[in-house]
Amino acid sequence: MGGGVVTLFLCGDVMLGRGVDQILPHPGSPVLREGYVTDARSYVELAEAVSGPIPAPVDPAWPWGEALGLLDEVAPDARIVNLETAVTRSDAFMPGKAVHYRMHPANLPALTVARPDVCVLSNNHVLDFGRPGLAETLDALAGAGLRAVGAGRTAEEAYAPVTVPVGPGRRVLVHALGALSSGIPPDWAATTDLPGVAYAQELSAAAAEAALQRVRRDRQPGDVVVLSVHWGSNWGYLVPREQTRFAHALVDGGVDLVHGHSSHHPRPVEVYRDRLILYGCGDFIDDYEGISGYEEYRDDLRLGYFVSVEADTGRPVALRIFPWQALRMRLEPAGDRDRAWLRSTLDRISRGLHIAMEADGTLGVAGGFAGAGG
Repeated sequence: MGGGVVTLFLCGDVMLGRGVDQILPHPGSPVLREGYVTDARSYVELAEAVSGPIPAPVDPAWPWGEALGLLDEVAPDARIVNLETAVTRSDAFMPGKAVHYRMHPANLPALTVARPDVCVLSNNHVLDFGRPGLAETLDALAGAGLRAVGAGRTAEEAYAPVTVPVGPGRRVLVHALGALSSGIPPDWAATTDLPGVAYAQELSAAAAEAALQRVRRDRQPGDVVVLSVHWGSNWGYLVPREQTRFAHALVDGGVDLVHGHSSHHPRPVEVYRDRLILYGCGDFIDDYEGISGYEEYRDDLRLGYFVSVEADTGRPVALRIFPWQALRMRLEPAGDRDRAWLRSTLDRISRGLHIAMEADGTLGVAGGFAGAGG
């Protein structure tokens, strides 16, 4: 977007493994080691029981559905997703984990079709098949021309940012962290000698300062700084105080946008000191369509966030949130009632912001960002 404005697309978990992998052209082994499900094709059957037949094998673009056309229409300067799966052929399930996500490397076109500029890997599934599975994931992404942040073969690589050029002298600088609170085991942390994730065992002032030291080291004039963090539980709208303190400390130290994820549904949006904090973007693509138990959170509804910020200051100038619904493991535009429910829910849970329904059915900040936040 011109006029000194940078527009980012952000979403939560993109999980192209397990059931989604099974409907793609090159499914890997369907074997699972879960308490109740031992075959990934069972998740396909659950989705079909709710929404109807899925014409497998589907085109690689299928899981993104109509969201792909919207991405092309809006044409954001950078696209940032949390890739919530290992990309591996491995059968070496990580012991002690209840759920393991993997997609076959030959199915990577289902990710590249969305042309992400940054794939965040600092999450609780990227090592589901151990360090060899992580190495294969990193190799597969690099081979497909995709850039990863938040995991690496060494600590230096895991904590290194990804930079996305967005115009003369301007970049989006993306750092990533994964927190213990999201279920990442401590021994997944990258070290000098071991592959792993960029890790914060506690969301403490010291962890925030360590992250900010890395930001200050890498930042250049004209950069828009995003810190993407995988934190917190799967369900519920309450944002723990430690997350709020951590996010505020990041903003106080110069981060322009906090991109939170881990929860299976959206969590509050906040403006703090003229900076945007997305506490939880919710799932974007997954195989949960037929799973029951948390219907009150409507995790079949998905949100894509388009955030426009001033290139020189990092201040938000526009937020457009597009509501989708997962049907047959494909994103379709959400209906009017579902959009209204999402608007009401985000408005109720967000901090000092009023969420409005725009004429085109998208969600945004009522009255814009003037005067919003503390």
